[in-house]
Amino acid sequence: MFKINPTANRISPLEVKRFSDLGFTERKHLQEWLENYPQALTQGDGDELLIIQKEFDGFDDTRERLDLLAIDKEGNLVIIENKLDDSGRDVVWQALKYASYCANLKKQQVVEIFQRYLNQKAQSEGAEPANAERVLLEFLQADDLQSVQLNTLKSQRLILVAAHYRKEVTNTVLWLSQFGVNCQCFKVTPYQAGTELFLNVEQIIPTPEASDFMIGMMAKEDEEKSASNEQRRSHGLRLAFWEQALEAFIQSSCRLFDNISPGRDHWLSAGSGLSGMSFNLIFGKSEIRVEFYMSRPQAETNQLVFDQLFAQKEQIEAAFGAELEWQPLPNRKACRIQYSRAVDGYNKDNWADMIKWLVEHMTRLEAALSAPLGVIRQNLKNQ
Repeated sequence: MFKINPTANRISPLEVKRFSDLGFTERKHLQEWLENYPQALTQGDGDELLIIQKEFDGFDDTRERLDLLAIDKEGNLVIIENKLDDSGRDVVWQALKYASYCANLKKQQVVEIFQRYLNQKAQSEGAEPANAERVLLEFLQADDLQSVQLNTLKSQRLILVAAHYRKEVTNTVLWLSQFGVNCQCFKVTPYQAGTELFLNVEQIIPTPEASDFMIGMMAKEDEEKSASNEQRRSHGLRLAFWEQALEAFIQSSCRLFDNISPGRDHWLSAGSGLSGMSFNLIFGKSEIRVEFYMSRPQAETNQLVFDQLFAQKEQIEAAFGAELEWQPLPNRKACRIQYSRAVDGYNKDNWADMIKWLVEHMTRLEAALSAPLGVIRQNLKNQ
């Protein structure tokens, strides 16, 4: 890694350091960094991790403790093992043991584990704990826990983190990949330039090219699996609801959804004129809502747009006619502005009133954001 000097038009190498030389330890430093920014261990734009436990030792009949437990956007549990300067010989065996323990966890157990983690964090910060199930469903962009595919059979992932890997470790990881075991190795290297310290995080196994191929194969396998009865029922209800809702929008003054087709997801999106930012309708089992969702791959752009809109919060809410929920979604790439209503969504007798509500409030939301988004759109073009 090199430091660029634009004035002299030269580059100079950064000094490679060992964690131990800098006084950094596995538990107090590397583990804390990854807990608070797990996206360092993600590769693609849509890849995200949510930490649900730290130093977890709640397995039956053993007091062994895994470093970090996370969940990805597909509902797979991710076991993260940190080894600092040297991987050691047994890190793969440790991770496999933890994966075998986690494989038996049911949905409700995962929620309870996450809730204990949120309770501990809230206690240390002197705050009220968040609701684990609500945070989990928000992260997975799911309607209810019953229909979520969470910690399914053979879905557990392993992530190993170290500055140096022994050959017996890398050989074993590559061999396991032939049997469908999803194991990634990340090399972490600290650098120093004067008083400044830097950390490079690089996935070395599998390489990004091989990773894309493996993801494609897993996606194909998932596509070929039959959906559960609950999923089929939800898909049928959503399709029927969106058909009625879109018909109502055609009859309204709101033109956002004129060219949108009904689908099986619990959401419908329409463009806002800003790439990666959409107006969304949400149809859930217990909630409906309208929202403006900022989800560009660049988290900084999403935050910039959110902040500019939030600076006009009073005027926007006055135009909308009610207080909106402003959600910067920290540690996520996306941001959201929404307005919601509790409903018995799967009761078809309520659909006419729900659809009327969605049409009215999406019309109001689009109108309230129209002028501010026009200014932001022009500013982004000029950058």
